[in-house]
Amino acid sequence: MKTRITELLGIEYPIIQGAMAWVSLPPLVAAVSNAGGLGILGSSFMVPDELRENIRKVKELTQKPFAVNFMPENPLLEELLDVIIEEKVPVVSYGKGNPRRIIKKTKPHNIINLPTMGAVRHAVKAEQDGADAVIVQGTEGGGHTGFVASSILVPMVAERVKIPVVAAGGFGNGRGLVAALALGAEGISMGSRFITTQECPILLHAKEWIVSSSEEDTVVTDNLTGIRCRVLRNKFAEDLLDMKERNVSPWEMMQHARGRFRKAFVEGDLDEGSIACGQVAGLITDIPTCKELIDRIVKEAEDIVAPLKEKVLS
Repeated sequence: MKTRITELLGIEYPIIQGAMAWVSLPPLVAAVSNAGGLGILGSSFMVPDELRENIRKVKELTQKPFAVNFMPENPLLEELLDVIIEEKVPVVSYGKGNPRRIIKKTKPHNIINLPTMGAVRHAVKAEQDGADAVIVQGTEGGGHTGFVASSILVPMVAERVKIPVVAAGGFGNGRGLVAALALGAEGISMGSRFITTQECPILLHAKEWIVSSSEEDTVVTDNLTGIRCRVLRNKFAEDLLDMKERNVSPWEMMQHARGRFRKAFVEGDLDEGSIACGQVAGLITDIPTCKELIDRIVKEAEDIVAPLKEKVLS
């Protein structure tokens, strides 16, 4: 299954693993890349030496392309970019913030820039700044999220930019891949669906919580990390919602939220920790390997497209 995004990234299938703190670590990154997608190493909590170590761990596990994700406002950004350049990482990924200086520094080293945006104007600006492709996340997605549904946002961006568009937010199976392609995207990015894979290095009961959750079990909290965040509903999420009702300052909310992703994913506290998860939880019913998942998605998509082609031709 070839699209402009597979050609650009040098991957077999147009499926990208979303970057998630404390989740997108070498075992998952390499497993996704080895299965034909693009794995993304989440480095938001790493210092330069840790990033270098983790990049090298990924390289030990796969010879396929992969990416590194980071936050543009990270005070260590320049040092992190130096490591990425020195280690010859083929793709960089990042979210909120102005990507211009990242593009300016990485482009001379033939590094592909793949930012994630949640609004049409931001995607257009990313293209103007020199991004090679853009991931567009609808409000259904887990973690940092905007206000517009993927079914509206993706075609709007696809109509406004010439670079490849990758759809994120609410995608987890072959039907979603076909829908994304029909909306004008050239691939999909999945976060929550890849959390619930065997290679994902988080505790099993955290994965099982997602599997047992429905599409109605997520809430959007304000200022968990300084921006709106979709997470599974639990005691901590309810505390944040209550703080919003009481007009607690954004700074105080952020301080209260510090370290909560690690608390859930690493320590296994599903009451006081936080699991970023999208509404796609309603579609997740098992914990396959990354290869099983990607192969299944591709086969489902091909099985859906084949009869559609016959109808069009007949």
